[in-house]
Amino acid sequence: MTETSFEFNEVTTDQLQEEMQSGRQTARSIAEHYLDRIERLNRQGPSLRAVIELNPDVLAIAEELDREREQGGPRGPLHGIPVLLKDNIDTADRMSTTAGSLALEGSTAPEDAFLVQRLRMAGGVILGKANLSEWANFRSTHPVSGWSARGGQTRNPYALDRNPCGSSSGSAVAVAANLCALAVGTETDGSIVCPSAVNGIVGIKPTLGLVSRNGVVPIAHSQDTAGPMARTVRDATLLLNVLAGSDTGDPATLGHSADSELDYTKYLKSDGLRGARLGIARQYFGSNSGVDRLIDDCITEMKRQGADNIDPVEFASYRKYDDSELEVMLYEFKNDLASYLRKRGDSARVKSLADIIAFNEERRSEEMPYFEQEIMLKAEKKGALSDEPYRIALARNHKLSRKEGIDAVIAKDRLDAIVAPTTGPAWLTDWITGGHESGSCSTPAAVAGYPHISVPAGFVHGLPIGISFFGPAWSEPTLLRIAYSFEQATKARRPPSFLPTVGSNL
Repeated sequence: MTETSFEFNEVTTDQLQEEMQSGRQTARSIAEHYLDRIERLNRQGPSLRAVIELNPDVLAIAEELDREREQGGPRGPLHGIPVLLKDNIDTADRMSTTAGSLALEGSTAPEDAFLVQRLRMAGGVILGKANLSEWANFRSTHPVSGWSARGGQTRNPYALDRNPCGSSSGSAVAVAANLCALAVGTETDGSIVCPSAVNGIVGIKPTLGLVSRNGVVPIAHSQDTAGPMARTVRDATLLLNVLAGSDTGDPATLGHSADSELDYTKYLKSDGLRGARLGIARQYFGSNSGVDRLIDDCITEMKRQGADNIDPVEFASYRKYDDSELEVMLYEFKNDLASYLRKRGDSARVKSLADIIAFNEERRSEEMPYFEQEIMLKAEKKGALSDEPYRIALARNHKLSRKEGIDAVIAKDRLDAIVAPTTGPAWLTDWITGGHESGSCSTPAAVAGYPHISVPAGFVHGLPIGISFFGPAWSEPTLLRIAYSFEQATKARRPPSFLPTVGSNL
């Protein structure tokens, strides 16, 4: 059997529901198919290393959901649907939550993350945990995305020597390679949209506060959020419906509770580009000529679909808050991680960032064979969140990314969304010199805490490229309308072929 042959190749959530409703498949049989697929592709064959741990109870859970369907029907669109979770999302079961680090290996969470509670209530079948860039890529100044000491190196399924980006590497690769129907990733800056783009899938980074952060290993509470990753906008939206919700354990989710209960699928209109006012962020072009041409072709198509205002826009605050963003993340990482580890209790052998740094030194051959922990060392030197440098940096971030950033650009021309290439083509994985990312438009929405969607736009030299739509806070309905319409007009996604390399004549 080849890597590309699979009964559920490119299947949608709706199609899986039809299979179960007709009796042709059950939640258990579907889970078995995906488990077999993971067995063949994760460690064997192309050795994607996208899945770090399988749920030992997955078949029992699926069987129980089958019985429930027989007795009373499905709970909703996700009943019996296989989902992978990034391994920084807590599950109170027999799986560990480690952020890819050996420091938390074997440690279990005391309770499900709030988003996991919602997934379980919706009938989602949690297949296991997805690999990631260790500690969500917040350890070294020269990291290799997709690598963790616990999971090894995740590989891009379109070209196995290329990088999957991160830090939600395994989530993106698993979705792209049809190892699951849906996955959940997390983002602080680019960690959903970048791996989604370079692996040819849809990624949604929601407005901060739409999805609870409770039970997610943190980097920075002012930017962290979980979000859906899927092969289609509709599937990602169905997952967003479940993930979004008010949680008393995360105050950020309580101020906009009305939107957190919306059915976002009602905004998925094939003519959603008609009349749309879009700003093209040319400051995020220029890193790759092939990508620029592709995105320009996409802009032409959007005009054909009825977008009536597509003009260049400029961020006056472009690159002006890079240093303050890092400053905030260093402060929040140290403090937020300590709070998170306290909740893990005696289950975790490490209790603080200092403990993790010491552990990494003790296990250097396993934890730091390729890159160091310079960022962790910088973070450990920071003080409390009451420190004036932190407060000044946070205020600067919000002013430049919100009022003088996205909000200003949107208001100036009464735009619906801002458009840009998500990032460049996947780069070669290089454990010696580290990552070589080729530009990204993720920072404005990430620092502002605003929504951002990446959708497959096409290919450059056989590598997937994503197009980004982002806008002001709580603009998910508008962004989903535009993203869905673009997807339906272009149908740019193609499944991977697991090539050993591309663009080489050696």
